[in-house]
Amino acid sequence: MNRYTWRTGILEALMILVGLAIAFPVYIMVNISLRRTNDQTSPLVPSPDMTFENYTRAWGSAGLSQALLNSLFITVVSVAILVVFSAMAAYALVRVTSRLSTPLFYFFLIGLLLPFQIAMIPLYFTMRDIGLLGSLWGLILFYVGERISFSIFLFAGFIRALPRDYEEAAWIDGASTNRAFWTVVFPLLRPITWTVVILNAIHAWNDLLTPMLYLSGTPNVTVPVAILRFVDQYVTNWPLIFAGLVIGVTPILLAFFLLQRSVIKGFASGLKG
Repeated sequence: MNRYTWRTGILEALMILVGLAIAFPVYIMVNISLRRTNDQTSPLVPSPDMTFENYTRAWGSAGLSQALLNSLFITVVSVAILVVFSAMAAYALVRVTSRLSTPLFYFFLIGLLLPFQIAMIPLYFTMRDIGLLGSLWGLILFYVGERISFSIFLFAGFIRALPRDYEEAAWIDGASTNRAFWTVVFPLLRPITWTVVILNAIHAWNDLLTPMLYLSGTPNVTVPVAILRFVDQYVTNWPLIFAGLVIGVTPILLAFFLLQRSVIKGFASGLKG
């Protein structure tokens, strides 16, 4: 039976401090979102005159309802495409014994080294020329191209640890390679699949620069762009901004909390559960 030692106590104290450090900005955000515009009390102190009016105003004046739908559509579609294509690509790169498999894998990994800012202007003109500038589908295409290298890297590492016995048993039973992948291998990729889902969803949901660049001047705005409307050249309404941030961050936080166990399993590359 393990005894509670002083090392365990120190570790718990450190984890509590880390938890408080992470929770502190969230407390500040919620606290400011519940105060009135003329409230000058310290952000560290709970407001004596709390109000939920800021949430109502943020929802209406920033058009957050449509922005949430746009962000949800972009996130769900881009993540779904990434999961399907990156899983298939990683499986082919890992399982196919060809001289081109390793060079192709490293070719995809080049995408992890090159920041998109290098091609930001050429991509803008390309989007304009093919008629996707200002379209949600253009943004989805961008996210798929930007994140597919990262997704393939995660899937490939997990598939390498997966024994071949599962798919070989399916082949013996007469299944094709495609059927063996979707019916046998892909269900076993569940932990890393949820990791790919949540990491790419957070990136697509919180991105500000790309929607501003490719959706500028159109009614198609995402949540970060909609919240930016509260920032004026001379006046910044911080309670409205933080109320909008609370509304915008809630869906992705809920998704993360629901999938956190699968995300941890995916990072650990375990096959249990």
